[in-house]
Amino acid sequence: MTGATDGLGRALAAELAAQGVTVLVHGRDPGRIAETVAEVQAASPNGAVRSYQADFADLDQVRSLASQVTEREGRLDVLVNNAGIGASVPGGGARQESADGYELRFAVNYLAGFALTRLLLPLLERSAPSRIVNVSSVGQQAIDFGDVMLTSGYNGVRAYCQSKLAQIMFTIDLAAQLDGAGVIANALHPATYMPTKIVSSPVSTIAEGVEATANLVTGENTGTGRFYNGLREARADAQAYDADARRRLRELSEKLTGIA
Repeated sequence: MTGATDGLGRALAAELAAQGVTVLVHGRDPGRIAETVAEVQAASPNGAVRSYQADFADLDQVRSLASQVTEREGRLDVLVNNAGIGASVPGGGARQESADGYELRFAVNYLAGFALTRLLLPLLERSAPSRIVNVSSVGQQAIDFGDVMLTSGYNGVRAYCQSKLAQIMFTIDLAAQLDGAGVIANALHPATYMPTKIVSSPVSTIAEGVEATANLVTGENTGTGRFYNGLREARADAQAYDADARRRLRELSEKLTGIA
């Protein structure tokens, strides 16, 4: 569970642990990781909880995270790519760059998950049947391949929405790639404006988001390569279903991460 130290990730980790699931908690801040581990252990005294630290704004740390999980874990039944940043948090909506020099929201919300998933695919395939769940959003905007890093006319909302659509495009590609491998991949918008550190005016509850995400983690008949709005299958932005656009994104992502 990436981004497990706050909001949806933290609540979902506790919910799954209470069901007896072994939870691997990922976070960026050591203090928050320790707090989350204690909370998840309290939710399930008999469940196993292990932690991993990595800053998703640095692809070297993402690679290290993947290596550690592969070396230490005998299997991985579900990968939940939940870590992310909002349209205005951090930075107040100003354009920022990752340690690798990429636009920060594209890097953290999409490229880090792309890299982590690609690197963990061998473990997920060995653990089949297994699942990949990408926590995206109904807030989507078509990718401008002429300026993916938004160096001109930057807007935090645009950056966020572009990164979330990229997650869905990656999900559709993954499902096709993994057809017959026993690994399914889906994306979802868990709930609208849940009370997390990146939301100033909540609309939905964390419980709604937990229910929707847990459905893709443990539910039956979810299919693969699909986008869900809460508990129901939905349509993403039209670009998600454009095979040429997905190819361009895949090739760009492989180039930027160095992971083919």
